[in-house]
Formats: sequence, structure tokens, C-alpha cells
Amino acid sequence: MTQTISIRNNTFILHPSAALFWQEKNTLLISDVHLGKVSHFRKHGMAIPENAVAMNFHRLDGVLDFFSPEAVIFMGDLFHSKKNREWELFDGWVKSAEAKIILVAGNHDIISQQHYDDLGVLVLKEILTDGFLLTHHPEQRDDLFNICGHIHPAIELRGIGKQFMKLPCFFQRENQMILPAFGEFTGTYVLIPETDDCVYAIAKDRIVKVC
Repeated sequence: MTQTISIRNNTFILHPSAALFWQEKNTLLISDVHLGKVSHFRKHGMAIPENAVAMNFHRLDGVLDFFSPEAVIFMGDLFHSKKNREWELFDGWVKSAEAKIILVAGNHDIISQQHYDDLGVLVLKEILTDGFLLTHHPEQRDDLFNICGHIHPAIELRGIGKQFMKLPCFFQRENQMILPAFGEFTGTYVLIPETDDCVYAIAKDRIVKVC
């Protein structure tokens, strides 16, 4: 179940996959996929199931089928590190995708831009459009609403019996929306909301507004 919100008279749809759909732009925003991380860990002996490699691409296919966007903007850290065998899967995925693919480069995006150029993927440092600033790292600039990633935000929920759970979330401040990490095995960082913050937690297949 999705959640629809309005930011500066623009409509955004929060999806349980951790993607954000910008309706007016017909554009899907996805942050911190960290492709190649599973293969990297497996190479170094960590016991991660083989099917975890395909999971990111399965989720990408699912959310693209759901929204049919004209463009997909990856908000940084698309790849975890250097090229590995998951690059070949990404190559095939890009060639099969009907949407335009754009990467706003993050700190983990160290693969040569030439490789992205060869796939027709546009790589940018940031995107500024209609009062919105799209970056990987959180930014604060006058009169702009920042959509970003990098933090892998999560919210910690506690019950009366001292039980608690940690859920990834979309974390909205007055002039900023921090996207949750899309990728498998990316980890999370708990943020503490302040009075005017809005938190939309991902609870399996639904988005739940927490505050």
C-alpha cells in the first residue's frame, strides 16, 4: 500500500520498495541500491544467499512495472564499489528498461563515467528543477526543497512492554526528504524526529505514517 503526499504543490507517492514517485515529472527516485555489495560480501566468504543478487533487480522491475515512469533517477550509491559480475546484470537491466536512467553520483559511485556513458546512463552531481534540489548527501540551500539519500534512515518504534522494532523510513523535514535505502543488505541509521518532522515507515508491503 502506497502513501501519497504533497510537497510544494507537487504530488509524491511513497512506495514500500523504498522508491519515491514524482507524479508531475513522471519520474521515479531511488536511492542507495548498492549493487555489487552482495557479490562483494560473498567473494569475501560471507554466507549470503545467492538469490540475494537477483533481489535488487526483481524489486527494480516490480516498482518500474507499478509506475511506468519516463525516467528513473538513482540518488547516489547505485554501485557499492568497483565493477563485479553484477555490472553485467545492470547492463542487461538498463538495456531492457524503457525509462531514461540518470545517476546523481554518491560517495560510493567510483566506477568510471565512461562505463555509464556506454550504457546511455547520464551521470550528474545534482539536479535542480522547479524549486527542488536532488542530491545524494543531504543539503540545505535557501528556498529549495532537498530530496536526498545517503543516510539510510530508519525509525525505532517502542511498545509498552519494552519491545521495539526498527523500520526503514522516508524521513521528511521542513525542507528535506531523506529516502530510505533501496538495496538489500544496506543497513539503516536511526533518526530521531523533531516536532515538525514527518516519518513514513516501511512495514513490509505498506507505508505507515508514524508522526
